[in-house]
Amino acid sequence: MVTFHAEDIVFSPPQPLKLSQWISSTVIKEGYLVGDISFIYCSRDYMLNLNKSYLNHHDHTDVITFDLGDGSTTISADIFIGVDQVRDNAFLYEVSFHQELKRVMVHGILHLLGYGDKTPQEQEEMRKKEEAYLSL
Repeated sequence: MVTFHAEDIVFSPPQPLKLSQWISSTVIKEGYLVGDISFIYCSRDYMLNLNKSYLNHHDHTDVITFDLGDGSTTISADIFIGVDQVRDNAFLYEVSFHQELKRVMVHGILHLLGYGDKTPQEQEEMRKKEEAYLSL
């Protein structure tokens, strides 16, 4: 089941039922089952603290994914999304906030499905997958 929460801000995503169905269909199209997937929306400061505490990174980010799965084909996770950073990115890339929010959400899901973004080749494959699922 896909759920949505806010941690230290007041936020709810637009059309949560449609987003839930879209995320579920993405997971299923990749050959996995949907377990408990929680999207937690939070502030820039909250994300920075998560980044420092769990990843030892000292920069801002838009998404951090915590895989809660047991190695099976069922995907379960907590996916934290920095709403402030998503807004900044939407402005920077000249896209709507909703489009950028969906891109970040599917990015987190794709990490759970085994896609990386460390090398240029991985980044290219990640972008192609993002675009494919954004067009659904």
